[in-house]
Amino acid sequence: MNNYPEVRLRRLRRTPALRRMFDMTAPGPEKFMWPVFVKAGTGVREPIDAMPGQSRMSADVLMKELERVVDMGIGSILVFGLVDGASKDGSGSAAYDERGAVQQAIRKIRKKFPELVIASDVCVCAYTSHGHCGPLTKSGDVDNDAANEVLAKMAVSHAAAGADMVAPSAMMDGQVFAIRKALDARGFQQTLLMSYSTKFASSMYGPFREAEESAPQKGDRQGYQASFANLRQALRESQLDEAEGADILMLKPSLFYLDILARLRDRTDLPIAVYNVSGEYAMLIAAAERGWGDLKGMVRESTMALSRAGADLIISYWANRYDEVLGGRC
Repeated sequence: MNNYPEVRLRRLRRTPALRRMFDMTAPGPEKFMWPVFVKAGTGVREPIDAMPGQSRMSADVLMKELERVVDMGIGSILVFGLVDGASKDGSGSAAYDERGAVQQAIRKIRKKFPELVIASDVCVCAYTSHGHCGPLTKSGDVDNDAANEVLAKMAVSHAAAGADMVAPSAMMDGQVFAIRKALDARGFQQTLLMSYSTKFASSMYGPFREAEESAPQKGDRQGYQASFANLRQALRESQLDEAEGADILMLKPSLFYLDILARLRDRTDLPIAVYNVSGEYAMLIAAAERGWGDLKGMVRESTMALSRAGADLIISYWANRYDEVLGGRC
């Protein structure tokens, strides 16, 4: 076997032109999906302290912001909704109100941006009075099958409003099957189903829960979200969702789970999305603000890692800042 001095790998990366020739291409804006937080009202823009560059917005403000984002080449968004406390109840029934903020926003976005891919988050944690992802039993556990009924109604309401894709995130057993069945029964056979198929009970969701006002009032979500200490079960979650009819699988969070992303890529031919979550976003911003790293460099390196490990779609808060932190050559 030839070795040094005959083999000199530095020859292949000696100049920028050579590196560009052999390196992977960085994911373009079309590979990014921007998560957005929608509230009722007009003229609403509430900056999220823990997520600089992101805000809770009313539909009219979001529409103006989307003009810039679409011009950058970002091809899709993921819509989350918020309601006031008075609209919350034990089952999250406001989640499938056709007059809800999400449903109204989807209709307006679909009309103004017909080519934009609109995905909607399907979970009721922001709509329940207790902050869990479904109705509770008398013992305080989430009632899995009752939750699936609510999730199915929510997904149908989003599809009826014009969503191209619904994304169930509650981690209920059978949620994909229940939603697919409901969508097909209502004539929405073409609506894509992107499942949060392996969503971990992670410590990286703090800024999101602040933004979405969705933290549980009591207890936690470890009884239904996947354990980061159980690789086999995590992979099985995605395999079951594929069998139930998911069109796209999703891994959440992303940066701490590249090993699972790579293994999942080897096991499925479905497209795989990764959610580059709020804590990962805030972590890089905090490091850059303290002078502990170059923001653009860290963002580019981390998103390339996701693409390299097998992600087809990156759901990320960097999407609306693509030109700022990811535009141009690496």
